[in-house]
Amino acid sequence: MKFSLKSIAVLPFVNMSNDIDNEYFCDGITEEIINALTKVKELKVIARTSCFAFKGKNVDVRKVGKQLGVTTLLEGSVRKDNKRLRITAQLIDTVNGSHYWSKNFDRKLDNIFELQDEISVLIANKVRENFGHFNIEEHLVKNATSNVAAYELFLQGRYYQLKWTSDSLNTAIKYYNKAIAKDVNYAKAYYANLQCYGLLATWGYMPYEEGNALAEKNFLKAKEIDKQLPEYPLSFVGKFFWGLWDFKLAYQFIQQVLNINPNHIDGLEALVELFIANGFFKEALFYANKLLEVDPLSANNHYTLAHVYYYQGKYTLAIAQITNALNIRPDFELAKSLHAFCLIWLQKKDTLKEFHQNTPFYKEKLLLYDIVNEENTIVPNEYFEETLKNNETSITLITPFRLFILANSKEHQSLGFNLLSNDVEKRRVQVINFRQEPFLKKLESNPEFNKLHVSNLLISDVSTTSKEIKDNTKEKLALNELQNLKDAILIYFKEEQPYLDPQLSLSSLATYLKTTSNKISYVINETLDANFNELVNSYRLVHFKELAVNTNLKHITILGLAYDSGFNSKSVFNTYFKKIESITPSKWVKMQRQ
Repeated sequence: MKFSLKSIAVLPFVNMSNDIDNEYFCDGITEEIINALTKVKELKVIARTSCFAFKGKNVDVRKVGKQLGVTTLLEGSVRKDNKRLRITAQLIDTVNGSHYWSKNFDRKLDNIFELQDEISVLIANKVRENFGHFNIEEHLVKNATSNVAAYELFLQGRYYQLKWTSDSLNTAIKYYNKAIAKDVNYAKAYYANLQCYGLLATWGYMPYEEGNALAEKNFLKAKEIDKQLPEYPLSFVGKFFWGLWDFKLAYQFIQQVLNINPNHIDGLEALVELFIANGFFKEALFYANKLLEVDPLSANNHYTLAHVYYYQGKYTLAIAQITNALNIRPDFELAKSLHAFCLIWLQKKDTLKEFHQNTPFYKEKLLLYDIVNEENTIVPNEYFEETLKNNETSITLITPFRLFILANSKEHQSLGFNLLSNDVEKRRVQVINFRQEPFLKKLESNPEFNKLHVSNLLISDVSTTSKEIKDNTKEKLALNELQNLKDAILIYFKEEQPYLDPQLSLSSLATYLKTTSNKISYVINETLDANFNELVNSYRLVHFKELAVNTNLKHITILGLAYDSGFNSKSVFNTYFKKIESITPSKWVKMQRQ
């Protein structure tokens, strides 16, 4: 796991309300704060799936920090009572387990968006103060609706949508429609409906044309209201990538999604899959690993990385990632099918039998193994009789064993090619990677193979995507401004001793110096070789030492002297003192007083 100092995971907020049905509200608050923090481009924010893996569990913050590769955890609780909210939030250092910030918020429910914005900005500031500079926008949460009742209905819809079953998606749509009835300009509710209808149609749980028509109806409403949300360009990704196979246009819309949010999970996943379909494996690996960096406990992300390795012919590496996916989600049938494919190419028939004897398509997996690895295997009639006629059935069969079996049998390769050609013509999602699929390599000898769909996306179109998206938001300060601000900070600390105030923050320092907190953070990190808290605590430590050796103050406890020096936490004081002096405060004081 890649470890980043400027990083945070937001654990699901605990429902402290008497009404257990308010669980949806707590989950929604958590997700909104995660989404808000992702707008801080230099802050690594763990995605919802991985954060919610710890919902309802007693966790060891140090272990969670290592597992997610973050320095900070945000924990919190929500109490919703009629028209009022009480939210408690606290930041925890995952290295030493100390709580370095906590705050209670009591607000009217009508102020929910302002509260989410206030919490998110405060959290980002506290991480910056402790772990180094990055720029923060003045506001991180945009009011999606002015109707709180509509917002609550949206959160209920989101709660059911994230269960990802046909029944839950239909329930989600009902809540989204109720939210829209409360606020006809609620763009996010229309976009959410679009996604639900699209999935129901793609999965075969409603007539395909009907589902697409309803999705498009919601899209037309949403785009008239708000085109600034990442859901807007993402809507075109579904159409042009998986629908029309126009890879160049799909790439352009994915880039628009990532320009809005560089860590957008759906955008990153779409980019990986687009690169796979085009055989751009270097780029696919880069973004597949980025997916896992921000969402390491997502079974789907491990499966996505496994797919890259599979199409590269690195089957052992693919199996390792599939194992990770199945450890997280044992019922992940697509991962099981990919696991079988890898075992077939690795010629591990015994393992195939042992692992897959109780899985779907077991008979097909064994037959495919024999056709690929053993000569003179006969294909049963059921796999080639009326193949093309029956190809008009549901498109939801994502594991195309029949196609693979025919494509690898000497007698029926022409039939396999016809089946592939038909699927490509209909732009069926399960064959979108046909040019990379190892089970279809034998069909490449067919003179008509190269006439099948040809991508309009060139590697030159995406040659710069393997570089990290650079953040150009840092304040550009001239050398004289840097020096002037540095001097102003040092003079202020020397003459006014602001570090003695335990509530001193970047924001209050910036206010005093009549500048922005972004500039102050940048100057401290660039010119004083410290983050804000290191700078402040260094002054506090010097002050503590002066007090501790003063014989007139022997009657005051060590902790009392620490508080008098500006420290506001026993654990923070002890941890920082030991880090700098390599001994405990009590031992140091004893040595000085001898």
